Amino acid sequence: MPEFVPGLALARAFYAETVAPLVAGVPHAAARIGWGSEVLGFDTERSTDHGWGPRVQLFVAPDVVDEVRGALEHGLPDDFRGWPTRFGWDDVPVTHHVEIVELRAWLEELLGFDPRDGMEVDDWLALPQQLLLEVTRGAVFHDPDGELARLRDTLAWYPHDVWLWLLACQWTRVDQEEPFAGRAAEVGDELGSAVLAARQARDLMRLCFLLEREYAPYGKWLGTAFRSLDAFADVGPPLSHALAVANYPEREEALVEAALAVARRHNAAGLTREVPADVDLFHGRPFRVLRSGRFVEACLERVQDARLTSLPPIGGIDQWVDSTDVLSKPEVARHARALYRAARP
Repeated sequence: MPEFVPGLALARAFYAETVAPLVAGVPHAAARIGWGSEVLGFDTERSTDHGWGPRVQLFVAPDVVDEVRGALEHGLPDDFRGWPTRFGWDDVPVTHHVEIVELRAWLEELLGFDPRDGMEVDDWLALPQQLLLEVTRGAVFHDPDGELARLRDTLAWYPHDVWLWLLACQWTRVDQEEPFAGRAAEVGDELGSAVLAARQARDLMRLCFLLEREYAPYGKWLGTAFRSLDAFADVGPPLSHALAVANYPEREEALVEAALAVARRHNAAGLTREVPADVDLFHGRPFRVLRSGRFVEACLERVQDARLTSLPPIGGIDQWVDSTDVLSKPEVARHARALYRAARP
């Protein structure tokens, strides 16, 4: 096998040297976006054993899709820089992976709708963050009319009120389980305490993504992406320690350290009034907690949109759904909009 190069670099060269000359007379945009670890920049040599190779999307007008497909089918070489241009995996047959499609059709398949038609609050709430990453990450190689750039700018981050409400809902998740790891340990349930600590760790990590205006990827890459956040320096080590220790006093100390670090970052962001970053006992019980409900209140004070304030604090779809068969399938995830409508009084 040839020496590994990151998939985005391979795609960029593949487009410039091989694909672009074959479609030089056809108006198009070109990118490497969508699914794949290389889109997030997380691919390694291991990635090359499954669905990895020279890949590009070509976005063209509907009436030239067949023409361009024919040009690529006959014009592509068998390999590019030592990597086969035609490959398959699992149930995917061997074929080239220059995806030739009209942008609207591609968006409707990936997201379940075309955001260029407008985005309502419920559209944002029902969009899994991994799918948002698949549009906004990766790389654009050719975009003569700026259509891809405008699309990616539209989806780059949540509207301000949605952002504040999602922060409130994430703090709610932390608030609801803060004392549970201690209570489980108190009755001798060390495994249960560790599991609850892991849930707190994931919720604090997701809070950091929200505070830094970064979409969180799905589970496989959550920790990898977390390491790239500014928050990792002071939140990552105590969370790692909380999950490594085998006794609750140390686990509690590490969770409190991490929660305080996130609280300080919340205040530094200046999104809400400042909330004291301190801990106290949970209603007199011997469990030290941040009392995260204070951060929930501070976020909700700033939310103006009644479509959000009238909802229970369930959050966006990633905050209450943990099923791959929902979060990876837009035709299923889009049904969540009905839940939001039903949840409003």
